[in-house]
Amino acid sequence: MHRLSQFSTLVVALMVSSGCSTVNDLITSNLPESHSGRASIVVSLSAQEAYLYRGGYRTAASRISSGREGYHTPVGHFHVIRKDQDHRSSLYGDYVDESGRVVKANVDSRRDSKPPHSHFVGTLMPYFLEFSPGYGLHQGYLPGVPASHGCIRMPYWKARQFYNVAHIGTPVVVKP
Repeated sequence: MHRLSQFSTLVVALMVSSGCSTVNDLITSNLPESHSGRASIVVSLSAQEAYLYRGGYRTAASRISSGREGYHTPVGHFHVIRKDQDHRSSLYGDYVDESGRVVKANVDSRRDSKPPHSHFVGTLMPYFLEFSPGYGLHQGYLPGVPASHGCIRMPYWKARQFYNVAHIGTPVVVKP
């Protein structure tokens, strides 16, 4: 039994050190909190990283994908104004028919006309922490570069970790 435990520890250590970001995100997001106190979030757009602080101590870091060219992510001092675990975009998504089949994908509901007999379904944005009207941190695709419509995308495990620690009023600082 002891050898199995050692082997498991070795496998996890190799996966983490090999750069397997999904495994690393899973492990680090589930570590017990080493600090308590007031939470705050700092986002560095130039580093494409977000940091979670508790009582002034950095307790977590995450890769991000912020707004791409033409879709800026607001910079400044904010506070979490809304939390929504199962948030859907009201602007970006797909037009689908009555059976749920996608008729027109990746649309902007303000600009793309709705095909006949379809309706709009917003893109899922789990663990949404809104810090400015229409902008927030949430789980999403991370291609390694700024690629969003202005929100701050994070890996699933990290988005969930930040969401669970943050509350309405949690300070959010977005730096260039």
